[in-house]
Amino acid sequence: MDIQKNSFLSIDQLANQYLNNSRKTVKAAQENLVSFQEILQSKSNEQLKFSKHATVRLADRGIELTDAQLERLNDGAQKAGQKGIRDSLVIVDDLAFIVNVPNKTVVTAMDSRETEENVFTNINGAVIM
Repeated sequence: MDIQKNSFLSIDQLANQYLNNSRKTVKAAQENLVSFQEILQSKSNEQLKFSKHATVRLADRGIELTDAQLERLNDGAQKAGQKGIRDSLVIVDDLAFIVNVPNKTVVTAMDSRETEENVFTNINGAVIM
C-alpha cells in the first residue's frame, strides 16, 4: 500500500508537521512574553490613588498638592512598601497622609492644624519626606 497516494502521512511526516508547528507556536509565544522584571517595574511606577474620603478631606481642609509634593508622597509610599509597611503615615512638609501601601491608596490627609494631638492610629510605619 502506498501511503502517499492515499493521503495518509507517514509517522515521520506527522512528527515533523506537529513538531515544526509546535516550535513555531513556542517561538511566537516567547516573542510576546513580558518579563517579570518589566511587570514589576510597571506596577511600581503606578501613581497613588486618593480614596473618596481622602479627596473630601483635601477639599474640606483646602489642601492643594504641588507636583513636587505629590512626587515626594509617591516616593514615600514606595519606600514604605520596600520596608514591608502596609499602612503608613507619610509626612510631606506640613502635610500628613495615611497610605494603604499594597493598594497604593491615600486613605486620609491632614495638615499641621489637624495633627495637634500628634496621635496616628492604624499604621505600622512612618516615612518622613
